[in-house]
Order: sequence, then structure tokens, then C-alpha cells
Amino acid sequence: MLDFVYVPVSALLLAGHTATAALLGSSLAWIAAVVLLVTAVRAALYPVVRKQARRSVTMARLRPAVAKIRHRHTDSQRQAAELRALYAEHDVRLFGGFLPMLGQALLFLGLFHVLRSFDRTAAAALPFGSTAQPLTPEVNAATANYLFDAGHVRAFLDAELFGAPLSAALAGAATPVTIALIAVPLALVAAIAAHVTARMTLRRSAGQPTLPLMRPLTLWVLPGTALAGAALLPVIVLVYLATNALCTVALQLVAYRGLPSIGG
Repeated sequence: MLDFVYVPVSALLLAGHTATAALLGSSLAWIAAVVLLVTAVRAALYPVVRKQARRSVTMARLRPAVAKIRHRHTDSQRQAAELRALYAEHDVRLFGGFLPMLGQALLFLGLFHVLRSFDRTAAAALPFGSTAQPLTPEVNAATANYLFDAGHVRAFLDAELFGAPLSAALAGAATPVTIALIAVPLALVAAIAAHVTARMTLRRSAGQPTLPLMRPLTLWVLPGTALAGAALLPVIVLVYLATNALCTVALQLVAYRGLPSIGG
């Protein structure tokens, strides 16, 4: 269904693994491929994130003018026209932040599916999982995974990080302690980074009207989902989550550097 995402993601992962395998060895090369792919995509999205940061600051500065237009014009069409003119004057595109969100969503879905598809011996328990029809271990090891041939599939299934298979999840694992020693720290990194990002966002938006549940949702509930992922997600997917969360913190720090405080 989403082969237009899965095939390019597998191509980029394959290139990253091939480029780093000789230096790092096969196991670490899988991790390096994920980290390199996430970092490269987030870096490519930086210009869009910077524009989004500038737009957020501009929108905060225009808040009094927006309130004045809404108070002055009760007619919805006239009000919408005045707001469009105001935003156009200050080069504000309301849907400009959609691109980075879409790019990140497609990257996550693509990575999650391709990485889960190395092991198709169990029915997919989550959306965009590996397969609805489980394969036997022998058939799975002999079946290509998009651009990865059977040799790559076997190499991935054999890959480990400090004894924890990259394809294994904590839930139902034969060696839960070994996997927990890797999965839990990765999930904690992702959760803490998500919490830090939420704090930065809320600090910048201080004084703006928000829904009552937004603060606990962004500060605690969403980061908490990363902790739940420690039990449900394979180690290699947790590597992606931790890397992506750290990249988000870094992008927020860099994108808003030099811009006036929104809350101020």
C-alpha cells in the first residue's frame, strides 16, 4: 500500500548499512544506518523547521492585530478575508508546518514497517507491522525484504547489541533481562527528550490560549508512550525513537536560536 515509502526507505537503509559495515561490522552497521537516515532526513528538513519557527514568532506578534480584526468584523467572510490579508502581508503560511510533520510521519511508518519486515514469523500486532500471514523461520530467512536480499535478512536477524537481538522486543522475549538492559535506556532517552521538547514548546507559547489538557498531554502522556514502547517495540525501532527524539531537541534549539521569545 505504501511501497512508494517502503522502497526508498529500504534503499537508504541498505546504502547506510553497506557504507558502514566494513568499518563497524554488520550488527553496528544496522544501527548506524538507522541513525544516519534519521539524522539526514531531519537535517534536510531544517530549513522548513526554521521557517516554521519564524512563523510561530510572527503569529505571536500578530496576536493583538488578529484579536482586533475578530472584534471589529463579526461577518465571518469579511473576517476571514482580513485575516488572510494580514497573514499575506507578513508572509505567514498557516499550513507551512505540515511538510515536516508529514515527512516525519512517513519516515516513521516506512522505517517501522521495513525493520519489522525482517522478521515475519509472527502476525503483525500493530498497524504497519510486518505481515498478516506469518512465515516459518526458514521461509522468512530465505525471503527478501524489499531491496534487502535473503543474505541481508539473515544478517539482520543475527545482529545484536550487547547480546540483545536488534529484531527482538521485550514482550515475550526468551532473554528479557538482556533485552531490557538495552530497550529501557533507549526508551528513557526518547521519553526524556520528548519531555524536554514539550517544555521548550510550552515555554515559548506562554501566555497563549491552550486547551486545559494540552500541558499534561504534551509533558507526560506523549513522552510516556515512549516508555510503553520499551516493552512492545523491537530494539532497532527504539534506536530510531531515541535518535529522532534527540534530533527534535537539537532542531528546536537551533531553529529558534536568535529569534525573540514568543512568550515574552
